[in-house]
Amino acid sequence: MVRETLFKMNTIQAIRCPNCGSPAERHHLDSSGLIRTQCLICDYLLITCAETGGVVEAYAPGIDEKRLVSGTHA
Repeated sequence: MVRETLFKMNTIQAIRCPNCGSPAERHHLDSSGLIRTQCLICDYLLITCAETGGVVEAYAPGIDEKRLVSGTHA
């Protein structure tokens, strides 16, 4: 019996957080068919199905008012 193993690659994109605008990451997790977008500054998280675009998990905390007024991003 011939056994064929396919290695799926994960890809990481550098993006801006859709919640606070800080640098964030989008992980394309080919092995699970998911896309995880995360920001370590504001704790934003969005996990979607790569095939359907359906939301699996989401968390978007409020933006700190002081940072919004000053226009600064960590």
